[in-house]
Amino acid sequence: MEIKHIEHIGIAVANLDEAIQYWENVMGLKCYNIEEVKDQKVKTAFFKVGEVKIELLEPTSPESTIASFIEKKGQGVHHIAFAVENTDEALADVEAAGVKLIDKQSRNGAEGLKIGFLHPKTTMGVLTELCCK
Repeated sequence: MEIKHIEHIGIAVANLDEAIQYWENVMGLKCYNIEEVKDQKVKTAFFKVGEVKIELLEPTSPESTIASFIEKKGQGVHHIAFAVENTDEALADVEAAGVKLIDKQSRNGAEGLKIGFLHPKTTMGVLTELCCK
């Protein structure tokens, strides 16, 4: 597996509108995309910082993994995502290296990405996402 670059940093937020205001008015960034990913029960907002994106994630249901994260840990950094050439191949490579997977195969994510998550118990506590276009 070859990591091409950091694709985005995911941040769990309780209120997307308030969070967008912070990132725009205080940090001076511009939100360029808002979308709902229904199967993941989240609404997302994206900002560009150079070549890296910030992804804000608001739960749309109490059953959302983001809702659970906020309940347990509060708002904050949720995951880091790395761009790879092929998500399914990258997932197989890291699994072969002994990393526990959350996703055995890629699934659809925001912005048309194919995504897959690595379990933080085997990534030194960092929820890691692999993704590709």
